[in-house]
Amino acid sequence: MEGILAPTHKKVAYKAVVLDPQSQTDQAQIDELLAQPYVTLIDTSLSQVEELIKINNPTEKFAPEILTLKATQFLEEIGKAALFNFVFYPWRNTLTVLLKEKEFSHLRTSRNKYKITQEEQDVLSTKIIGVVGLSVGQSVALSLAMERGFGELRIADFDTLELSNMNRIRTSVVNLGEPKTRIVAREIAEIDPYLKVTLFEDGLTEDNMDAFFEKGGKLDLLIEECDNLPIKLTSRLKAKSLGIPVLMDTSDRGMIDIERFDLERERPIFHGKLKEFGEESTLVGGAKTHGQAYFSAFVDFDQLSERARESMAEIGKTITTWPQLASSVLLGGAACGHISRSILLGQSQFSGRFYIDIDQYLSGNK
Repeated sequence: MEGILAPTHKKVAYKAVVLDPQSQTDQAQIDELLAQPYVTLIDTSLSQVEELIKINNPTEKFAPEILTLKATQFLEEIGKAALFNFVFYPWRNTLTVLLKEKEFSHLRTSRNKYKITQEEQDVLSTKIIGVVGLSVGQSVALSLAMERGFGELRIADFDTLELSNMNRIRTSVVNLGEPKTRIVAREIAEIDPYLKVTLFEDGLTEDNMDAFFEKGGKLDLLIEECDNLPIKLTSRLKAKSLGIPVLMDTSDRGMIDIERFDLERERPIFHGKLKEFGEESTLVGGAKTHGQAYFSAFVDFDQLSERARESMAEIGKTITTWPQLASSVLLGGAACGHISRSILLGQSQFSGRFYIDIDQYLSGNK
């Protein structure tokens, strides 16, 4: 027990501790946690059972007092320990009472029906998705988690949260200085403690790339959102060699790139936009020398929004880097979440570059 209560553990923890009261060992840990004056207990078990009754009986309308009575009787008959786990969040010193995974998932995804069927939800629960870069990637990861769109999520980023990140990353100032991977993993754990999230806190590197793509099962989808050009290139080449589809949002004009290397094994990376620079195998070596030219070529500089083009001209003069807005990042996260689901369920087979350009739609130029 000292482990999960130790200050050093609380600082680095990112996984919820799931304790089953039907286990004597876990029950002892629950008792010890409850004995700590600084641990907060959140017990909404009766409300969760009321919700379960409602979704399992959609044709019935229950008066509030009848619903509460039925939920109370159900808990007494089944037994709380059979239906609920105690879930401890070390970084919050909070112990929550939550339905066990099957019932938790059933209830939490009930409002997905039938935009996502139960059969589709079951398929998604077997999928492994990798997200590289956690600015747009944070919005993507949370969209996927909220819909329960994966079985395992692998997230890679070497960076810590800085104040200037908070124009586009939805988080708290209390997280300043924390690794972005840990922040995202904690947020997902607080949405759904049963989802598997694997962290690569050094970012995606040559040394850990094999593990990121294949350890514990091959990725079903790569969502690439990093700023490092060599990693953009090497991750695509790796995905292509393994037949893994790639998604990328660029946070300008709602630009989304889809590369279906699972269906088109010889498809050129970045839709062939870097062909003028040589063979794919030589591109990484030229990234330092031709980085700006590569970037302009693969984003189609002339197709960027006017404000993005103006900003590009100011980098290194009045601004330090490529600008990103929260509205664009959130749109990209939602779009990647939607397209991810379509790919993993076999509902779409297309590759290419697509725009969800709100300004263009509002101007009538669809």
